[in-house]
Amino acid sequence: MASPDRRGRALAPPAGAAAPADRQADLQALLRALNLRHAASVVGEVALQAAKAGLTHEAFLYELARGECEARAQRRVERDLRRSGLPLEKTFRTLHLARFGAPLQLQIERLRTGAFVEEATNCIAVGRPGVGKSHLAAALGHALIVQGHAVRWTSTATLVQQLLAAKRDLRLPQALATLDRFACLILDDIGYVQHDRDEMEVLFTLLAERYERRSVILTTNLVFSEWNRIFKDPMTTLAAIDRVVHHSVILDLMAVDSYRALEASERTHPAPPSGATSQVRPTEVTP
Repeated sequence: MASPDRRGRALAPPAGAAAPADRQADLQALLRALNLRHAASVVGEVALQAAKAGLTHEAFLYELARGECEARAQRRVERDLRRSGLPLEKTFRTLHLARFGAPLQLQIERLRTGAFVEEATNCIAVGRPGVGKSHLAAALGHALIVQGHAVRWTSTATLVQQLLAAKRDLRLPQALATLDRFACLILDDIGYVQHDRDEMEVLFTLLAERYERRSVILTTNLVFSEWNRIFKDPMTTLAAIDRVVHHSVILDLMAVDSYRALEASERTHPAPPSGATSQVRPTEVTP
């Protein structure tokens, strides 16, 4: 049976014809030595299917290589999802896009292509609490990962505290360099950041570092005229808005109704069963 040498190269099997079972085991060992784990696990099954279908050797090899590529892509997506911190349930499959209206849906469909990340463009979702800003940002993150982009999801408040700790430990440049590995950084709820000067400074430093180099998706319940509540200093507020808004797509969700309020209303006043007729009692008149 062939086995890999110390450098991972497969050694030639000994002279003489190998039995079919041994040959398959040798082939699996060779594929594992080449780090083709999926191909090694399915080569027997694919070979049998190829024989039944009368495929050529080239077609058999193509099917084996295609399966390996698909398996690797799936493993990469799973690995990147674990690293991203994205909420797993918040995808486009669970997002009610119809609630956003046609103009917003068109913007969202363009964002789903991932072109904005390749152009280092930002995306800002502005809306009242409960309209689906976080769900939409997370769904975009999931789509980007499938396309091969590195994504990191975090609440703004949590990330700011991590950057503050890094700054105190004189590790802020290293922390920013780590975040720079992500093509898209999703900062959820920027409006809830505390208004401490040190927090303001590290957040501004982060946004300035990524300006025109890496994409940021922001969700906020504050319109831009209220961002002075985040950055306090008027000049810093203007500088931050300038860096975020320049090369950006703005999703205005202020007119969208709160999804949570809608759900609460439906629980309180459930719709009658389909086909049921409502029974209206006549008004009682007190003599």
